[in-house]
Amino acid sequence: MNTAPTTYSYAVDGLTCAHCVSAVSAELSALPGVEAVAVELVPGGVSTVTLTTDTPPAPQEIAAALDDAGDYRLLAGPEPR
Repeated sequence: MNTAPTTYSYAVDGLTCAHCVSAVSAELSALPGVEAVAVELVPGGVSTVTLTTDTPPAPQEIAAALDDAGDYRLLAGPEPR
């Protein structure tokens, strides 16, 4: 039985530009089960990263992917949408 994908949002700090969005999107898209990534960029503030997935990755997986992308920090999440 397949479960329908769900959207989860995460608060992320450190994104400042389109390059940051691209780097974060690429790293998070590579996580198992992630079907889509959307980023609401708030330069100099807390951005919202939304993942569409059948199972949310563990917070440490998200934090590691953000670290691989650059100097970004997971502040909170996941919050189902």
